[in-house]
Amino acid sequence: MPFTNYTNLDFDQIKTEIKNYLRANSNFTDFDFEGSNLSILIDILAYNTYISSFNSNLAVNEVFLDSATVRENVVSLAKNIGYLPRSKAAAKATVSFDISVNNSVSSVKLQPELVCVGRVDDSSYIFSISEEIERSAVNGVASFSNIEIYQGRYLRQQFTVDASLDQRFIIPNANVDTSTIRVYVKNIGQSDPGEQYSLVNNLLNINSLSKIYLIQEVKDEKYEIIFGDGIFGKKLENNSVVTIDYVVTDGRDGNGASNFDFVGSLKDGNGNNITPITTPSVTTVLSARNGAEIESVDSIRYYAPRIYSSQYRAVTARDYEALIKTEIYPNAEIVNVIGGEELDPPEFGTVKIAIKPKNGLYISDFDKQQILSKLSQYTILGINQKITDIKVLYVELDSSIYYDSSKSSTPEDIRTKVMSTLTNFSNSINSSKLGGRFRYSKAVKLIDDSDKNITSNITKILIRRNINALINQFAEYELCYGNQFYVNPDGKNIKSTGFKISSGLFPNAIDATKFVYLTDIPNEDKKTGNLAIIQPSTDPTKNALTIVKSAGVVDYVTGEIRLNLVNITSTELPNNVIEIQAVPNSNDIIALKDLYVSLDIQKSKINMLKDVITSGENTSGILFTDSYYRSSYSNGNLTRKVI
Repeated sequence: MPFTNYTNLDFDQIKTEIKNYLRANSNFTDFDFEGSNLSILIDILAYNTYISSFNSNLAVNEVFLDSATVRENVVSLAKNIGYLPRSKAAAKATVSFDISVNNSVSSVKLQPELVCVGRVDDSSYIFSISEEIERSAVNGVASFSNIEIYQGRYLRQQFTVDASLDQRFIIPNANVDTSTIRVYVKNIGQSDPGEQYSLVNNLLNINSLSKIYLIQEVKDEKYEIIFGDGIFGKKLENNSVVTIDYVVTDGRDGNGASNFDFVGSLKDGNGNNITPITTPSVTTVLSARNGAEIESVDSIRYYAPRIYSSQYRAVTARDYEALIKTEIYPNAEIVNVIGGEELDPPEFGTVKIAIKPKNGLYISDFDKQQILSKLSQYTILGINQKITDIKVLYVELDSSIYYDSSKSSTPEDIRTKVMSTLTNFSNSINSSKLGGRFRYSKAVKLIDDSDKNITSNITKILIRRNINALINQFAEYELCYGNQFYVNPDGKNIKSTGFKISSGLFPNAIDATKFVYLTDIPNEDKKTGNLAIIQPSTDPTKNALTIVKSAGVVDYVTGEIRLNLVNITSTELPNNVIEIQAVPNSNDIIALKDLYVSLDIQKSKINMLKDVITSGENTSGILFTDSYYRSSYSNGNLTRKVI
């Protein structure tokens, strides 16, 4: 009889199917499969089937991009649709220095190798250049201004072409920044290093004489250089010499270096080694930035099909996101693209791009210009691109955590675990991103699961935006929170940190020497309200004084605050920052468009309270604290002086 078909890979199920097959055979009618020696053979057959099925399943998974886990397989599958994973990116710094030499030297050449040593905290990193830089010496001084240096070691690899072999040109080092690769081909009779070849990403406009090369990732995160075959690209001649220059880098570890010492090699115009008269002093123009790690397997799986679908054209929002993160600005952590028709008011023919880099909140003006310049190669004519800074929407937790005091954990240990759990949660892609979402139920559950001694928690949510005040300038301010505000008829839904304003617009109301604060006064419809300026009373038993009842407008439905024309002279917090808190109507916080949700752990309040009922200290519950912050919450956050 035929063997029974099975679809379950479980060992016990396979074993049962084998027994059923044997029992149906007349030769094994009287066998006791559980107690006989035949049971051992059945176990062996079941194990063999199980292991074979498991290995087959793994092998089949590696054939598809969505399920492959081995990097070499993922890279190979991505290569089939024309996607080259990002290499490590060397941190780049811009420096300037002067070289003092003898007056007889007419020019100075900075050699493509080690140039500077930079320091980050207690670590030192080497910085190099990949091409020779020459400057004229005037009165014995050669000025090297705004030189871009790469974190890493400059290396050179040479190959002699042997046409009789199926030769491969593989760079023997991992951790290569492919953007620093320079390829030269020296044919017989040519001088060193030969003609420079150019990197291409596709075969458009390539003929049989084009001096081009391509790059592909191979095993162990190394890279192979591929040359033309005489049809697409010039074919290498036999016995020619291929020279490959490149930089091996530490990736993101080099970010932040700002103090540099010169250690470069110099030659004069005739190629002779020279030594500067004095050790050059290096001036840092831009600190090291934009260093990044090699693209992860998850990222390759996500972006490879999207780049393929875009065909290297920026049309849809997803096209922009994929091209910016893979081809233009790999240091981008999050990219959010908004069509002009979605803006308020609409800006037709415009694409608004918000980018958060991996090593901060904002990108520099220089990087913005570079991104827009490179993006022009992929975009459609007639569409304008604008890069804007992200708007950070901070989420603060106000949490009261009950714990069983009869257990071994101390309140501080529990609090530390909670803070660690919340920090990991804040870094998750779902809670901290452009267009992301803070999920209240998950946060509350994570707090409960942080320690087995936690019995419950009561957590409230506050949202915050910061104003960077223009000091001693008349200006209006508008903040969009993207979430509906809670409306307390008595007001105090909006609270700010202190600031001082000139009395010019309010000569009879404002004392310019004292800090004032913002709060709200709801209208009867509870949809809008006035933004009021208040000043704390010198008498601690009295409420704050309302100085200006209509200093702006609050829209509770759309979650917007507008502060009318005002001249801010100073702020209570450093860096001219004014923090404005609001109570959201929903505990789930959504980041719309260019808003970036950030769970602010440092300014969240985590209070530890004994659960006296669970611990058995007071089973009647008389001493149980059931109030939520009966302390200073009603009067604001006194530690931060929020009114």
